[in-house]
Amino acid sequence: MRETDILKRVFLLGIFKKESDETLEEVTKSLANTGMFELAEGRKLLQELKKDGYIANEALSMTGVAVAMEAQAEFTLQ
Repeated sequence: MRETDILKRVFLLGIFKKESDETLEEVTKSLANTGMFELAEGRKLLQELKKDGYIANEALSMTGVAVAMEAQAEFTLQ
């Protein structure tokens, strides 16, 4: 799996787990603060996720939710 794919999956999971009053920009900044990526790279990834149909109307699409749930299962310790 490519690093970009992993970043996208973790990003979608971060959006899936966000607080109801938290914006996508806040999620992006929060993930950037963890060192996951630079803020500019995070914003670029966010735009790619929107373009690819994982995010619609500032929320996860059904496809985005499905991928986020897969990522959650994949990254959960057994």
